[in-house]
Amino acid sequence: MSDFASQSWRWTLRETLVVAVFGAAFAVLYLAWVQVWLVSQAVFGPVTMDVFMGFWFSASIVAAAVIRKPGVALMAEVLAAGIEILLGSPAGLGLLIAAVVQGLGAELVFAALGWKHYRLPVLIAAGMGASVTSFVYNWFLFDYGALEPWLVGAMFVVRLISGAVLAGVLGHLIVEALYRTGVLRGLRIDIERRGAGLVAQAAQ
Repeated sequence: MSDFASQSWRWTLRETLVVAVFGAAFAVLYLAWVQVWLVSQAVFGPVTMDVFMGFWFSASIVAAAVIRKPGVALMAEVLAAGIEILLGSPAGLGLLIAAVVQGLGAELVFAALGWKHYRLPVLIAAGMGASVTSFVYNWFLFDYGALEPWLVGAMFVVRLISGAVLAGVLGHLIVEALYRTGVLRGLRIDIERRGAGLVAQAAQ
């Protein structure tokens, strides 16, 4: 039986609830971030969206790094968007499509590594993966083809950096802060870290 089909890939009730909690928490943070973005955009112009975009991928990064199972990154992002809509997001139902696109971008990176690696470089790559898929979606949504090529290129690079920093690095810092509190005890991240610690002790 493959790892994917094994019972270890199935979500427990606690894991499902944790993903739901992450979705709800980030929905509130995302909605607040919209307000910061709108104010900044009024001052600095439309490219500001690419600077701020990475934070809207962070639910997928944090949840995936904690639960470490297939579908977590995508589901966390979709839940965050759904709750954000219920809280009155001005983006409306289109936000769900964007969430699917963003969540898939991160999920594909974790999938490429068999959902087995969640160190900082992988989280950065997942944030950048969400940047790529979201940029392609926005290309068609906002007709980026009508813009000057140099501007599109600059927007893409800025979004990649934003995904790397505001989703990957910040997501890593959030996970580490949560782990130190002990609230993640018994979850996959804790089990794997304690297992690695025992192996290291045995090797000494």
